[in-house]
Amino acid sequence: MAPYHLPADELESVVTAIPGPRSRALAERLARYEAPGVTYLGDDYPVFWESARGALVVDVDGNRYLDLTSAFGVAATGHTNPAVVAAIEAQARMLIHGMGDVHPTEVRTRLLERLAAIAPGDLTKSFLSTAGAEAVEFALKTALLATGKSRFLAYHGAYHGLTLGALEVIGIDKFRAPFAPLVAERATFLPYPGAETTADAALDAVRVALTRDPDIGAIVLEPIQGRGGVIVPPDGFLRGLRALCDERGVLLVLDEIYTGLGRTGTWFACEHDGIVPDLLCLGKALAGGVPLSATIGTPRVVDSWPRSAGEALHTSTFLGNPLACAAALANLDELERQDALGLVRTREPVLAERLHALRALPGVRDVRGRGFLWAVEFGTAARANRIVVRGLARGLVLLQSGPTGTSITLAPPLTIADEQLTRALDLFEHTVREEGTR
Repeated sequence: MAPYHLPADELESVVTAIPGPRSRALAERLARYEAPGVTYLGDDYPVFWESARGALVVDVDGNRYLDLTSAFGVAATGHTNPAVVAAIEAQARMLIHGMGDVHPTEVRTRLLERLAAIAPGDLTKSFLSTAGAEAVEFALKTALLATGKSRFLAYHGAYHGLTLGALEVIGIDKFRAPFAPLVAERATFLPYPGAETTADAALDAVRVALTRDPDIGAIVLEPIQGRGGVIVPPDGFLRGLRALCDERGVLLVLDEIYTGLGRTGTWFACEHDGIVPDLLCLGKALAGGVPLSATIGTPRVVDSWPRSAGEALHTSTFLGNPLACAAALANLDELERQDALGLVRTREPVLAERLHALRALPGVRDVRGRGFLWAVEFGTAARANRIVVRGLARGLVLLQSGPTGTSITLAPPLTIADEQLTRALDLFEHTVREEGTR
């Protein structure tokens, strides 16, 4: 591995067995009190996080890790970004909680204006939620009001959140199957087009589905599938889909919860294709780590909702939470101040070259991605899992992904230092090589 010139405290440092004694003790306590279907607790995984800054995570035993996940893509401007922290502190001194749809706040108004300014085309009206699944559910309700049609076209491998409404359009069976009796079957699913499919073939499949089911009012998809293994559609697919939606009078709903806010080198992944959806869902990186999501739509579509007569048809207690709105405004400022989009575009070729070189290693089936969102696919889920676990033991946070767990997603903070990125990729390559020799 090449020498690194960053201070030692800016790189990983493993000082105990992984997991360390405090993580193991906390795992025993957590197992007693948390619902069993949430956190996997094994002998070699996980560690309990205590703090984080930038691209570094520190666990309760004092081990430091380089984070190649941005914690599910959330920490785009780095963990515990100082400007975001300052905004949260200032807002907390004035107003932590408002009254949602009853008495609005100035900070919420400013965030809505900011979202309209950065969103493409005429996406100017937003609804704020807490989690990404809520943003998707608002989009589904809006599509029904705007079209009068209650069915959707969605894609296998899609991940849109796990609430009951979102489950209707999620395309990963393991999440839907246990709750099938509660999930309304209102979606037609198609294979998501990857490198092996042409745009024309994928669009033909959409035409057939819309013809067979005239009650489809909206097509819901990710411009790049994230949880599904970072599947990048063929050139021309999204442009053709936009044209087809216009031709058939169907709404286009893009879930940019993972891909939005600079992850692919533009504010939104749809901008690579020069298209504007009717509804766009945001989350994850929006507020720098504070729970917040948004659905942004065109006035033509969003104004399908009736004006409030004193009782909102769709709301929540924490709608437009002031703390979250202040964090989001600071985080958007940081994306611009640090030129995060430019950093991604400049460093994407380096990241792509390093990852594509792994194709030559045993067990690596594919490498794909865009910007700072990539996946390395392995022959089996077991192999991918071993690499995640061994990477953790070396001081590297990785995320297993794909419908069957055969991929590892790499989505580092957009502002990660060059040497931190190089070091993390060196550790990842070393771990993949080591696994290939077993």
